[in-house]
Formats: sequence, structure tokens, C-alpha cells
Amino acid sequence: MQNQVIEDVVESIARGLERGLSLEDPDGVLLAYSSHQTSADRVRVNFLLSKKVPADVSEWQLRHGIGQAVRPVAVPANEELGMLGRVCVPLLVRGFRVGYLWVQQQSNEDPAEGILAALPAVRPTIDRLAELLLETDTASSERRTQREATFLAACRGVATAVEELRGWRELAGHGPWRVAVVHELPEAAPSGDAADPNEAALLQRTLALQATVGVAPVLFSAGAAEFSVLLCHSEVGRNALHQVLDRYRAEVAKRAGRLAGRSVLGLSEPAADPRALAGALLQAQHTVQAVAVDPQLGVPCSYADIGVYQFLGAVGWQAPALGSIHFAELREADRLGELLPVLELLYDKNGSVQDVATQLHLHRSSVYNRLTRIRSIIGVDPLAGMVRLELHLALKADRWLSRPRFERA
Repeated sequence: MQNQVIEDVVESIARGLERGLSLEDPDGVLLAYSSHQTSADRVRVNFLLSKKVPADVSEWQLRHGIGQAVRPVAVPANEELGMLGRVCVPLLVRGFRVGYLWVQQQSNEDPAEGILAALPAVRPTIDRLAELLLETDTASSERRTQREATFLAACRGVATAVEELRGWRELAGHGPWRVAVVHELPEAAPSGDAADPNEAALLQRTLALQATVGVAPVLFSAGAAEFSVLLCHSEVGRNALHQVLDRYRAEVAKRAGRLAGRSVLGLSEPAADPRALAGALLQAQHTVQAVAVDPQLGVPCSYADIGVYQFLGAVGWQAPALGSIHFAELREADRLGELLPVLELLYDKNGSVQDVATQLHLHRSSVYNRLTRIRSIIGVDPLAGMVRLELHLALKADRWLSRPRFERA
């Protein structure tokens, strides 16, 4: 079992350092400890019994910078707490914090410098321990599953989950944050992938976790059956999101045993409070839906950049299939699919016939001929005023009808 392997590695490090060790996760929950007990102080004894770092001890440790540390940190003794000095070894894998290894000093005469000097000799074993912890922090672990469920519940507006989220280290106590949704388009994925929702969700959890390890602006990830959800720093950049997408596609091949299909990423606007995460999730979902039906929007894409799809997303499931007489006339007449693509691209390109001709590999005269046919079908100039607005909206609404349907997933 993985837990037994972790315990064996902790014992090995303890023998190498000749001191008592304890291993905790990033939230201060005991994961393992060594049998070396030559000098257990009150804090260590209570920790081994309660399995959780008390608030006052945690505050003392955080005061000395363990939350941001990437190298071993000496935490001095605290007589009031009944605590000997100890060295905290942050456990990181490619910048992703997976836990803390604590090395207790044997007495006040046992200097932290001696521990720090001895650590390089066991560094390979410590690195192996970190890798093992990363594997146990996958979506299949009970702790990870519970935390992801809490995060997703908060993103759906569950008040108790929102309040629990406020205490998470990943949120650093204050916003703003952005929510990102990553979705692999279903036409590319075999239907068997979604046959079991639990297996599909486990795959998404694993993809999201592995794709975001070490990507600092991504603070947390979770998976639902059809998509992954990322909690990001408000200043997350396009390079970081491209990195996540590249890793996500690579992990699909590794974990699902098939080539990745087209994957899209939608990013919300900043949310200043955990209560606003529900709205941010909807924004990210609508962005993914817009990019899925309108690839020209690009990936990654922000909610502010999806244009009229913001309004279509607000209308939601009740968006009418048809609302334009002129559009209905054009669709009926365009049996070969030659007219509507030209018209939509002409609208999107701000009336540039040359750009449309270049993108569709047509002569300019062909574009003008098709515009003439459109004008004769609907009886009005498709580039004029309200008619242009009507048809452009109808074209986008028609695309919107084919969006992935996971608003209530």
C-alpha cells in the first residue's frame, strides 16, 4: 500500500538524521511519523494523538515563514507551547507543495544548524517522499476528493462550502480570483469515456491536477464529469494557461490511452469574494461554450472577449431556435451552405471582402456575387443597419444552439 511505502520512507529518513520526524499535509493533518522517540516534546505528543496541528502551534510556525518557504526553515523553540525547536522541510514537486516534513531537535542544546547540515545526505530520499505524496494527492485520495467536492460546491453557491473555502491556504485569505474551465469537446472523445460519470470525473480530476502542478497562478483544481475547474490568481497570464492546456492534452493521452481531442479553456472575470465564485463558474462555462461553437474566439479565452455570447449565455437554456425571418429565409435558400458562411465572416471581419475572400479561398468577385444572391433572397441589403444586426445575432444564436450542454453539470 502507498501509505506503508510512505511510512517506510519516513523511517528511513529518520534513521539517516537520527531524530524524530513527523509528516503532515499542507493543511496540517498528520500523515506519518517515525518511531524514533528519544525526545518527544509536548507539541509532538499532542500532534501524534490528535492528528492535527493546533491553531496556536500553526500560528507560531506560519510566523516563521513555512507557508511560503521553498527551503528548510528553522522554527525556534516556544516554551509557552511546550515546543522544542525543529526544522521544517517543505516538500515540493515542480513547485507544487505536497506537505511538510518536520525534524525535531532533541534538546535546546541540539542546534538547528546540525540538522540543516545533515539534510543534503538524505535529500534524494526526501525528494522521493515528495513524489509519493504527489501520487497520493490524486483525485482518488479521500482527502483530495473531499476538498474538490467542497470547492465545486462553493462554485455552485452552497453557503457552507463557501464559508469553508474562506479558511483555505490556497485562497490566501483574500481575492480576487478567476475561475477557469477546461473542456475536451465530446465529438473528439469516444462515447465510452462518459459512460460512467464517476470514472469521467476521476479522469478530469487527475488531468486537472497533473496539468497544473507547478503552475503558480493556478491555486487549486477540481474535476466534474465533463470538465475541469481551476481556481486561478486574478493576474493569471496566457502563457500559464497555454502551459496548462498543453499538459492537459498530454495527460489525456497518458491517462485515457487515446489522442486528445480539441480542448478549450474559458476564463471568468475576477471574483473578489468566495460568494462570487458561483457567478465566475458560470462565466467560465459560457466562455467554453462560446469557444466550442465559434473557434475564431481562440484559446484561452476570457469571458469579456466572447461578445454577444455573453447575452446568449444569460438567456441560457431558453434561447429560441429561430427569431429572425430574414435568417429563416436565407437558411431555407442556402442548401449548399455557400451563403451563410460568407455573410457571417463578412460581419466578423467588419465588412472586409478581401479578408473574407482570403480566408475562404475565394475570388473577391465570388464574395460579391454571393452578397448579391443574399440581397435578392431577403429583399434588403444585408450590410445595412438593423438588418445587419439582426442577421449577425441570428447567426451567432444558431451557433449557440450546438454548444456543449453542461450548465447544470
